[in-house]
Amino acid sequence: MADSPQAPTFIYGTAWKEDRTAQLVSLALRCGFRAFDTANQRKHYFEAALGDSLADAIAGGAISRNELFLQTKFTYRDGQDHRLPYDPAAPPAIQVAQSLASSLEHLHTDHVESFLLHGPSSHLEWSGTDSEVWQAMIQEREQGRTRVVGVSNVSIRHLEQMEAAHKELPAFVQNRCYARFGWDREVRGFCRERGIVYQGFSLLTANVGVLRHPGVAQLAAKNGVTQAQVVFSFARAIGILPLTGTSDPTHMRQDLASLQLTLPAEAVRIIESLAE
Repeated sequence: MADSPQAPTFIYGTAWKEDRTAQLVSLALRCGFRAFDTANQRKHYFEAALGDSLADAIAGGAISRNELFLQTKFTYRDGQDHRLPYDPAAPPAIQVAQSLASSLEHLHTDHVESFLLHGPSSHLEWSGTDSEVWQAMIQEREQGRTRVVGVSNVSIRHLEQMEAAHKELPAFVQNRCYARFGWDREVRGFCRERGIVYQGFSLLTANVGVLRHPGVAQLAAKNGVTQAQVVFSFARAIGILPLTGTSDPTHMRQDLASLQLTLPAEAVRIIESLAE
């Protein structure tokens, strides 16, 4: 689409921050983050606190809305607690519309840049319900309430079945990324071949062994950077748009500074094979 947003270079994730959400978002803004990931899932996200923090920054002149990349998600009932953003008795398509309308209210905006399905309804396959939800999400985009649509927490099987069922594929795929599974190689390959941007989260917390590996430590020391910066630079080198959820301002600045680090191809190859 002509009005699709440019993918950011780094995304700040706001999961599991609860009452610290607004404070940490403000800190992330001051450190230089302009892309934020959330979900209308009060169980794990405090979306309204993100929105209030951003609104305060905009009102204070620190940023403008057009500098921001906002990404939220529609979460099925099984992933929610009692604080639902939609009528659980409504059809899935209505739930999608209600969830996004609630998100826009939380975020004090008339649109988001990206709207993701927060995981298919089944771990095993892309279901008819998922297809109904996907079409409803596309309709939200056509109405201008999101610029692009995507999916998260998907397997290669989900994506292959989704491709068989729909003319339109996601703009973004967001997955937890494990080194021991080849850094989600199959899904990344699917995305690369189809021009889909792959977003990776838990790059550090899911890969502590890589972070502590002597080879990664040596590479970090040689370049005068941290091991985390090496992992983020590696991730970008293999086609991953990284998320970070750090609450430490020093780490926030270091994470963004990793954008200036380019690893040699041999180092990338070695890190990619560490867990094999």
